[in-house]
Amino acid sequence: MNQSTTLFVGLDVHKDSIAVAYAPQERGAEAIFLGPIGTRQCDIERLIRQLHSKAPHLLFLYEAGPCGYWLYRYLQNKGEDCIVVAPSLIPRKPGDRVKTDRRDAVQLARLMRSGDLNPVYVPSVEDESIRDLCRAREDSMGDLKAAKHRLKSFLLRHDIRYAGKAVWNAAHLRWLADEVALPTAAQRIVFQDYVRAITHLMERLAQIERELQEQVKGWRLAPLVWAYEALRGVQFHVAVTIAAELGDLTRFTQPRQLMSYVYFLQE
Repeated sequence: MNQSTTLFVGLDVHKDSIAVAYAPQERGAEAIFLGPIGTRQCDIERLIRQLHSKAPHLLFLYEAGPCGYWLYRYLQNKGEDCIVVAPSLIPRKPGDRVKTDRRDAVQLARLMRSGDLNPVYVPSVEDESIRDLCRAREDSMGDLKAAKHRLKSFLLRHDIRYAGKAVWNAAHLRWLADEVALPTAAQRIVFQDYVRAITHLMERLAQIERELQEQVKGWRLAPLVWAYEALRGVQFHVAVTIAAELGDLTRFTQPRQLMSYVYFLQE
C-alpha cells in the first residue's frame, strides 16, 4: 500500500493530556486513534516524529478552548501546519450526545479531511497580550462593582444612608471615613474590611488602566485605536477593547463578514 502524503491529525486538547487521532488523505481510509499523550514539548515532538514516519505532510487541528493557542504556536514554530476550529461550528448529527476524547479526536480528523471545518482567527502574541490586559481591566471592574455592592448592602442592613447625590466621589469617601459609626467592634471590623477591599481594588484598576495606556502606545494597532476614538462617544477603553477583540480587520473582505464575526462573539 502506498504511503499517504498527508495526514489530518485531530487533537482533543485538555489541561494534562491530548487525545490524538489521524486520518489519511485517501477518501474512505479509516481514521485511526493513537491514544492520549502528555502536553510536554518532548511528548509533542515524539508525536511529530511518529506521524512523519507515516506521511511527509501533517495537518494538525484542535478546538478552541481554555487551553488557548500555545499548541498552535508551538506546532507552527516547528514548521508544522496547524489550524484551530470553533467548537460551535463543528457539524454534529442530531441527537448525537455521546462525547469522548476518542470520538472527538477521530471526528476532527475526519471532518478536516472532508473539508467540513473552517479555521478561526488566531491572534498574534502581541495582540493577545493587549486583549488579556483589556480583559483583566474588565475583571477588575467586576470585582470592584461587587465589593461596592457588598458595602452598600451592609450599610443598608444597618440603616446607614448617604445623603449626598453622587457616590464614590471624594465627598462620599470622606463620609465613609469620618461619619459612619457602628455600635459593635465586630461590625466595625467588617466595615473597615469592606472599605479596604474597595480602596485596594480602585488602586488596582487605576494601575491596570495606566499600564494599558502605556502598552497601547507601542502596539501595531494603536492607529486603529485612535481612529475608533475619533468616533463620537467612543472613549479610549472602548476603542482599545474593540481593536483587541476584533484583531486584524484586513482578514475581512466585506462588511458582512465583520458583522457575522461580531455576532459570533456575542453568542
